[in-house]
Amino acid sequence: MAKIEITDLCKDFTTVQGTKTVHAVKHASLTVDDGQVVVIIGPSGSGKSTLLRSVNKLEEPTSGSIRIDGVEVTDPKTDLRRIREDVGMVFQSFNLFPHLSVLDNVTLAPRKVRGMGRKEAEELGMQLLTRVGLADKADSRPAQLSGGQQQRVAIARALAMKPKAMLFDEPTSALDPEMIKEVLDVMMMLAKEGMTMLLVTHEMGFARAAADKIVFMDSGEIIETGTPEEIFGNPKSERTRSFLNHIL
Repeated sequence: MAKIEITDLCKDFTTVQGTKTVHAVKHASLTVDDGQVVVIIGPSGSGKSTLLRSVNKLEEPTSGSIRIDGVEVTDPKTDLRRIREDVGMVFQSFNLFPHLSVLDNVTLAPRKVRGMGRKEAEELGMQLLTRVGLADKADSRPAQLSGGQQQRVAIARALAMKPKAMLFDEPTSALDPEMIKEVLDVMMMLAKEGMTMLLVTHEMGFARAAADKIVFMDSGEIIETGTPEEIFGNPKSERTRSFLNHIL
């Protein structure tokens, strides 16, 4: 069974004036198997983030179906809170609580949502901070960290919920260039450990190295899907070739 299965997904927006409908995602279908890393690439405004955010219904799909571990996310009877507990998400912005320490940011959700005791949560939190190379920052406040360090804390925070899958929405786009590698290294570690991941990124080197499958989107449509070798080495679509020629 696919861990994430998206079938014929459409997402429409109406402009503020209400005079025009924007088709942000058009009849998109893709699957992410258990332990697979799927990377969505494409130009800005192509619907990548909208598709990703629809997976846990941060965007309400207009039509189509999304299943996670066999559970129909788009069913009104589905417990969305449970879905979001099981699917971690890392955004462009770090969204850390500025008044809490790094360790408290990581352990808050396991304690409040999962009902984990403080001692157990802090042991887990320190294990995760060690994994992302930030054990020495446990007592720091987010403002004392670099952007790359804050994003690694955000990844540790998502992992603290012991998710079945992780979503990443351009997690390095807000970072200075010298900080990008430290975040990508953590994501590469997760990929090698078998974490199921669906992510949007402009980092083509990471996509080539980490992805099991590349999805190219443009104008709300999935234009082409294939392995990194197929997409980067011999893309079938002229639109894919044009995009890659401009950025590689």
